[in-house]
Amino acid sequence: MADPRSVIVSPPSPTGGRRVRVDGEILGLAFDVADVAEFLRRAGLEIAPEEVATSSLIDWRGVGPDHWGPETAD
Repeated sequence: MADPRSVIVSPPSPTGGRRVRVDGEILGLAFDVADVAEFLRRAGLEIAPEEVATSSLIDWRGVGPDHWGPETAD
């Protein structure tokens, strides 16, 4: 059975990094997929860093897992 926990990775902040939440609780500011994997591990969700980008458990908001820097006005 799939884990029903809600994992959200917010869009990059103006200063860089992306907020990671599990079930509404902020776990921290991630700067790459390894950070996301570590936050999830600490929350009891074992996802390998190489699986973070493709995991159906994670809702990537705004942009995908390849974007970590500050938003730019183009």
